Amino acid sequence: MDSMGDGGRDLRLGPRGERKGEFMEERWDSDAPGVMTLPSGRLVRGRALALPLPEGPRPGFALYLLDQEPPAVPWESRWVRWEDFGLPFDDRDAAARFREALERAGTERVEVACLGGRGRTGTALAHLAVLDGVPAEEAVAYVREHYSAAAVETPEQEAYVRAFEG
Repeated sequence: MDSMGDGGRDLRLGPRGERKGEFMEERWDSDAPGVMTLPSGRLVRGRALALPLPEGPRPGFALYLLDQEPPAVPWESRWVRWEDFGLPFDDRDAAARFREALERAGTERVEVACLGGRGRTGTALAHLAVLDGVPAEEAVAYVREHYSAAAVETPEQEAYVRAFEG
């Protein structure tokens, strides 16, 4: 335990002055629709932006995977420019955003979303799984088992995941 008595966890104050630390109040319900558990225990929600926002807690951070800038939301978000059924326009930017999303999933509710919630979202979730320790050649199967059987829609998206080195 460190001198602050918090075991080295990141403890910050939330919007109402409450203490927030890793895996405290800012965590998704693991049984909620679209929520995928990564090997580290981090939870990330994937969803389709074409559908209404699910009931319940809102994201603290979102990664939106679209070919045009997403609409404004009341939580912090990042945009990865990415055509439907395709790959990100900028691999380095996408990799940086995947790393940011994984890091933030340790302390806040992170959402990853595209229009349909399957191809681009599944591909991004597979990248998060690789960053979290799943071998790249197993990441698509991991996401299909833990998020959606329809995740990662094209052979190019599958190859993109297999080639990812984090």
